Amino acid sequence: MSKVKTYIISILIPVALGGLVGFLISGSMNYDQLNQPPLSPPGILFPIVWTILYILMGVSYGMLKTRSLADNEVNLIYYVQLGVNLLWPIAFFVLQWRLFAFFWIILLDVLVIAMIIKFYRRYKTAGYLQIPYLAWVLFASYLNLGVYILNR
Repeated sequence: MSKVKTYIISILIPVALGGLVGFLISGSMNYDQLNQPPLSPPGILFPIVWTILYILMGVSYGMLKTRSLADNEVNLIYYVQLGVNLLWPIAFFVLQWRLFAFFWIILLDVLVIAMIIKFYRRYKTAGYLQIPYLAWVLFASYLNLGVYILNR
């Protein structure tokens, strides 16, 4: 497979899956109606940030794939964290399990750290590109906990 095709597929998978989840939960999103903790950004910012992060995720994974550095360990951590990521909004918005969603996002924090380490050890740039993702997920963890506390 050509490098370009590998990058396109690597980017399209998280972006398309994130878009699908966004579409599926769109009727349940009540973020702007919730009591929010300090520093909460406007709801419109979330799809923009997530799209950028999914693109970076795909680029990082594509870097590993095109260099034949994506072994079973890399694939496992990448796809498990992506699955956990995609299930969080369902728990938070659709099911409104805010406390469960908080523990779920803590799991995501741990998986993203593990992914960054795994990516970094294979190809440093691939690891570095995931630092914004970690920062955002940590911030989202704070927001999740704040929303849970302020809306129970």
